[in-house]
Amino acid sequence: MAGTERMRLTDTAIARLRPREREYTVWDSRLPGLGVRVRPAGGKIYVLMHQSPEGSRRVSLGPVSDKRIEEVRRDCHARRASPEAEHDPPPIVPLFREFVEGAWTEVHFRRYKSSTKKGFGSLLAVRILPAFGSTPLDRITPAQVRRWFDDFSRTAPGNANNALKLFRQIMNFAAARGHIETNPSRGIRRNRRPPLTRFLSRDEIARLHRVLDDHAAKGQRAQADIVRLLLLTGCRKSEILRLRWSEVHEEFLVLADAKTGPRKVPLNTHARNILDRQPRMGGPYVFPSPFDPARPRGAELGLWPRVRKEAGIEDVRLHDLRHTHASHAVMNGVPVPVVSRLLGHADVSMTLRYAHLGDREIEEAAERVGQAVADIMQI
Repeated sequence: MAGTERMRLTDTAIARLRPREREYTVWDSRLPGLGVRVRPAGGKIYVLMHQSPEGSRRVSLGPVSDKRIEEVRRDCHARRASPEAEHDPPPIVPLFREFVEGAWTEVHFRRYKSSTKKGFGSLLAVRILPAFGSTPLDRITPAQVRRWFDDFSRTAPGNANNALKLFRQIMNFAAARGHIETNPSRGIRRNRRPPLTRFLSRDEIARLHRVLDDHAAKGQRAQADIVRLLLLTGCRKSEILRLRWSEVHEEFLVLADAKTGPRKVPLNTHARNILDRQPRMGGPYVFPSPFDPARPRGAELGLWPRVRKEAGIEDVRLHDLRHTHASHAVMNGVPVPVVSRLLGHADVSMTLRYAHLGDREIEEAAERVGQAVADIMQI
């Protein structure tokens, strides 16, 4: 270990160690062979150089958060004093499934919101655990992860990105725990998503409004009003479908369980009017299930496919109504940070993509201006 860093390891000294661009180890000056490995992501792990008939090997003793340095020194002295020490088997690395259901669930999964647990639980059960569950953490190879991601991406590129993000987080935690040296998903790039460009023009919004009026007159007012609220508030579909009366206030929706946590959604006059005309059914939801007032409406709106076809906007998803709200806000001069607050984005960078959605109307405006100037010039 010549040329390596040495110091007297104390709990305070270890806490002061900072991550660098590359992983490094600081060795204890009091107990030869004991060190702390510091990863670029900030994880710190006790390590011990173990002597055996086969030679030297480095053994992970777990994250520094698990034990104080004096406890680790006592364990190391006991290990070396034991007659069996020279023949100690290498530490057993848990299976991926064991690690997920044990340490990762305890530290991470249990802290997620219920909606996040539902999505992550589905990805784990259907996509991740069947692929890696029976494999020890240190036997999962980059090639194996690449094949899994590529296969998944052929049918669901967006969902494959979500699964890769979750898998990467689990394996980063496994590295921090000292079970693996490097994350096997490192270097795998997420699938590129198509640029966010679809939003409704003024003419399309007018056509949609007329079609919604027609269906409301035919007895489908609740679904029509849900669509209108999505457009008027910029809320996510789940936020409106599961909206409770207790969350409806005079000037705001006070959402208790939005995607990014509790948030307030300002209500404009038109959105307020729509909420005011909803009948009170005795249940907690503004838009209850037609079969059980105590439950929210289902995730799908059967009216939407017909409405978008009749309005001539068949390529528009319900989520594009949120895009429309944001893009028209930007085009009407609302600053991007304010739009970010309106949408409940955790990061303003997520909102910046909407700043470029007005290209079509800008081009049309440029054409109108050009034609007006040309008429004056008589060319």
